[in-house]
Amino acid sequence: MLARQHRRTGTGLTFTKARVAEVRRNHRIPPFCKAAAPACHDGHVVTITQAAAELGVGISTLYRWLADGFIAGEQLTPGAPWRIRLDDTLRAKVTEHAPEGWLPLRQAAAALGVAPQTVLHKVQRGELAAVHVRRGRRSGLRIQAQPAQTGPSGNR
Repeated sequence: MLARQHRRTGTGLTFTKARVAEVRRNHRIPPFCKAAAPACHDGHVVTITQAAAELGVGISTLYRWLADGFIAGEQLTPGAPWRIRLDDTLRAKVTEHAPEGWLPLRQAAAALGVAPQTVLHKVQRGELAAVHVRRGRRSGLRIQAQPAQTGPSGNR
């Protein structure tokens, strides 16, 4: 991680495994131990590659979902590998069949009277529920969209 963050040693050298081991030895810093790491309460934490394999989606899809806020991920520090907490909630977001009445992105945007990007922002903020449907080579978001409320005169 130190090398990924472009950090340098006190003498200006790049960090390598050997240099990190030497710093740990000199300052009596114990090595990382997975057994001593905090336990996960809601599912297990896996790498992007493991999550992609288990969910049946591509690695690039998971990175896009992280950027879009569709799923949450963890990084110990900037530049560290992403880790995904696989739990029932995340598994429920990836399914073969959308619930009855859930719409594709463009149809949901039309039903709500907003742009598709606005629908994605509402999904990201948790204002709208969404699942990722995968059927063979076809996949995409399905959104639970309720049409905007209209007033007594029919205006929005």
